[in-house]
Amino acid sequence: MTTPDNRVVLTIEQAAERLGIGRTTMYALIKTGQIRTVTIGRLRRVPTFCLDEYVQSLLSDPTQLDHAA
Repeated sequence: MTTPDNRVVLTIEQAAERLGIGRTTMYALIKTGQIRTVTIGRLRRVPTFCLDEYVQSLLSDPTQLDHAA
């Protein structure tokens, strides 16, 4: 599944693929609030900047890097 780099929001599956993680892990990160989402109508989408925020939070907290692998 390939997504254009200019998309502002992604589906859960597209966001998981972009991070290189599974769909179940992505849903777990969303459920715990580590990755924020928006609702558009009845659809849940992940803003691309929220993925960047998540990765930045991993880099700023070295203890999370151990758990990220």
